[in-house]
Amino acid sequence: MANERYFVDSSYWIALELADDQNHGPAQAKWDSLDLVLTDLVTTTYIFDEAITFLNSRNAHTTAVELGDSILLSPRIELVHVDEDLFFEGWGFFQKYHDKAYSLTDCISFVVMKQRKLTSALTFDMDFRQAGFRIAV
Repeated sequence: MANERYFVDSSYWIALELADDQNHGPAQAKWDSLDLVLTDLVTTTYIFDEAITFLNSRNAHTTAVELGDSILLSPRIELVHVDEDLFFEGWGFFQKYHDKAYSLTDCISFVVMKQRKLTSALTFDMDFRQAGFRIAV
């Protein structure tokens, strides 16, 4: 059986970590249903930054550090570093979709998903669905 593969967005990391987040229940239920031995997760340094910064801004510094360490140390999570090439591919995507309210970070995420042939995202951001991806929560 092939491994499940998901892109993980900051909205999912945040909901998973904050018990008072409106999406915590669905995020935790999905996390509990994953076979983490047979699941590959992909996220980016921009998503990492968004999630950690948001948690810290909510006076959850310890939670931010714990999440950061778990992402950085997990052999099942690929942390894609946004280099100059990826940044400009995302920027091109952003420029192309002038009629959408996509953030630059989302556009970079979409590029990463296309590059890695990922079709599903762990996210609560409906822009992923609008961009043609399946929301797996």
